[in-house]
Amino acid sequence: MNARTYQTFCWLGLFSVVLRWTPAAAVVLNVGDKAPSFSLIGADGKPHALADFKKRVVVLEWYNRDCPFVKKFYSAGRMQKWQAEQTAGDDGVVWLTITSSAAGKQGFLTPPEALKVREESGMKSTMLLLDSKGAVGRLYGTKTTPQVFVIDKKGRVAYKGAVDDRPSAQPVSLEGAQDYFIEALTAVRRKANVRTPSTTPYGCAVKYM
Repeated sequence: MNARTYQTFCWLGLFSVVLRWTPAAAVVLNVGDKAPSFSLIGADGKPHALADFKKRVVVLEWYNRDCPFVKKFYSAGRMQKWQAEQTAGDDGVVWLTITSSAAGKQGFLTPPEALKVREESGMKSTMLLLDSKGAVGRLYGTKTTPQVFVIDKKGRVAYKGAVDDRPSAQPVSLEGAQDYFIEALTAVRRKANVRTPSTTPYGCAVKYM
């Protein structure tokens, strides 16, 4: 191997290392960015793609049935109420609940388990999607459950972050909370400016592989 060939080989090796390590470390999804496309299997055992809902307002809600911060909203019926209200009617939003818990980790669901969870919790979202490999969670830079994103009709991120301003797992904290997420979703549906488009999410760490 001559010197020039060796130098080329070294550069290729370095480039391959960058390709392997950069994607996971560099995922930063900002408000205004185009929402990354994806397709996941739902609780119904069928694939559901973001592209199926073009020109619709879409909510992405990260979920872990065993996370106390998630339970706060579901045990009080707050999340189910919002889901039912926001998805109602011909102009209702598409609400995709996503679990990125890996097999063997807290919150992991198989399709049959997901169907049971939807029924027992009274979940009213459009579909519960299973992301056990964590690919979509990482694609969106999701860190906690719950964590929410609002995607406008142009396919761009209009809100990302926390559900409200009370980083507590106690149901009593729901009273008087500022519901950042619902405020943003309402503004997007009315084609108004989102006053607070990004907040810091709180809750349980997503249980990736």
